[in-house]
Order: sequence, then C-alpha cells, then structure tokens
Amino acid sequence: MSALKQEQLERLAVIIENYRGKEGNLIPVLQEAQGIFNYLPEKALSAIGKELRIPLSKIYGVVTFYAQFYLSPRGEHTIKVCRGTACHVKGANEVLLAIENITGLIDGQTSDDLKFTLETVACLGACALAPLMMIDDDYFGQITQEKAKTILGQYGES
Repeated sequence: MSALKQEQLERLAVIIENYRGKEGNLIPVLQEAQGIFNYLPEKALSAIGKELRIPLSKIYGVVTFYAQFYLSPRGEHTIKVCRGTACHVKGANEVLLAIENITGLIDGQTSDDLKFTLETVACLGACALAPLMMIDDDYFGQITQEKAKTILGQYGES
C-alpha cells in the first residue's frame, strides 16, 4: 500500500476548509476525500475528524454504514458482475469464473497493482442484456466467457 501523497493531503485540506462549519458536512467531505484517494485511508479520516471536530468513532460509523465508502484501496477499474436472477439463469456464474481466472481475483478483491477490483452485485438493472457486467460506467451485455476475455483485454488484462 503506497503512502499518501502530499498533493492529495493538500487537496483534502482544501475540501475540509470548504466544508468547515457547514451543517451536514461529513458525508460530502467523505465523498470528496474518497474521490482523491479512491478509498478512505485512516490518515485522511483522522484529519477529517480532527479538523471538523467529529469523533473518529462517528466517522467510522458513517463509513461502515454506507456501501459507497471503501476503507481499503480500490482498483483503477471496477468490474461488477450481475448475479441477479436473469443473469444467473443465463450463465453469470460461468462468466464470473472466467473473469476470476483471467484476473486472478475473487469477489471483493483488488489486484496488487491496483488495476482492477472485482465485485458481484445483486442487480445492474438491465435484465434484457443478461448476463451482464460493468467495468467502471460501461455496461456489457450478453457476456460469454470469450467476450469477457476480449473486453478485459481492452482494459489491459489478458
């Protein structure tokens, strides 16, 4: 895990200053902080708590309650594989196995080089395209094992 960069910490300080004294500031500060680091490192959470005078226990309570926040580093690209009923019936498990074999990751893991994070989700909301996966904000439907390999190749994984 790499150390936080001074430039990132300076950006965080600006964000904290912009929200200082504002009601309901914690979630927006956490969202913007996560935008800087791609997760919420302990050092950032400590700085937020200290500067906004919010107990660290409250911050962790919020961060662990909301699924949008991450406490460990995330990959540059997030691969989401749908496990909803339509996707399951049409072969999502085989697609997931192929992606796991290609990337060497299992659900919830991030690659050592921080290139990919693999997640399964209950539904991606496009059942007509089942089985479905997303990489970042891009949807890929009617995925097969071979299509998954081709698509991942476009993101630098072979």
